[in-house]
Amino acid sequence: MLEAELTDHLGYEKYEAKGRNSGNSRNGKVTRQLNSSAGSTTIQVPRDRNGEFEPTLLKKYGHNTNELEEKILGLYGKGLSTRDLQETLQDLYGVEISPATISAMIWPMVEAWQNRPLAAIYPIIYLDTIFVKMRREGKVENMAVYNVLGVDLEGRRDILGHWGRS
Repeated sequence: MLEAELTDHLGYEKYEAKGRNSGNSRNGKVTRQLNSSAGSTTIQVPRDRNGEFEPTLLKKYGHNTNELEEKILGLYGKGLSTRDLQETLQDLYGVEISPATISAMIWPMVEAWQNRPLAAIYPIIYLDTIFVKMRREGKVENMAVYNVLGVDLEGRRDILGHWGRS
């Protein structure tokens, strides 16, 4: 998430030609001890050459996190768009994050979920459908979302997929 914020701050991706001779560039990382509800951990906070980058998710000299990342992912999972998330974070926490930055934060987690290893056997499979209202081409219509949940041999549940159909 911090790398995505730095990319947004600098205005170009890592190793992108646009960043050469731009006057400000990435300048390594600084190690910081971070305390959260899960315990203490060490993180690498990226920095820029001019020293102007201050992460909005983790203040410059802050050592405690309020699990903002999990909140963003949870709200996104409940259907909030990146623009809705931007407004919500601004209203609740006073944090200014662009929709592009939120998207850059969320996408690696979405890809990790899509590429996670699945069990070889799911003896129990549940199929379910939920109908949601979707706005398409200026009109609201009901859309069926088909969900497939598998239970493996150890009793763990996995969402195997979901598909939408109007």
